[in-house]
Amino acid sequence: MSAAALAAALAAVGDALAEPGATWRLREETDADREFVDAVYIAIRWDELAAIPWPDTAKRDFLRDQSRLQADHYRRNYPGAALCVVERDGVPVGRFYLYASPSEFRLMDIALVPEWRGRGHGGRMLRGLMDAARGEGRQITLHVEPNNPAQRLYARLGFSLIEDRGVYHFLGWQPIGEPMEATHR
Repeated sequence: MSAAALAAALAAVGDALAEPGATWRLREETDADREFVDAVYIAIRWDELAAIPWPDTAKRDFLRDQSRLQADHYRRNYPGAALCVVERDGVPVGRFYLYASPSEFRLMDIALVPEWRGRGHGGRMLRGLMDAARGEGRQITLHVEPNNPAQRLYARLGFSLIEDRGVYHFLGWQPIGEPMEATHR
């Protein structure tokens, strides 16, 4: 049941990205995507290392290693999750990682390369996921850093704080009329 729900959610996210004159798709990440996925991770984390007096090569190596440790963690702890590359006209522009359990969709990661941020694509992906969750009666949960600018988007879309976990806020959204349940995964 969760595999079918996951496939339907990914289709809804892809549909939400549709726009005239462009072809968007989510496809399963492969080993050939490793450098791209690392580059996305490095781009979204680069500013966090600004105050550290390391050479840029050391920062890149550190962040690449962190990207690979994160990927290993996701694969180990979220079996069956969809780890997708987001493409526009055949060119990778981001990643979308989603796990489905019987009662929720866990948005593990959503990230776009810098030149594709701030154009509404992330919001469209989230609204597509919300439509799928509504149809399934599932909540959506995610972790986000307290200072991440995406917090504003999540708040606008109705996500609320479930738990402050220090370095992360654990947020959730559920279809209207459904009680929010704390999850433990």
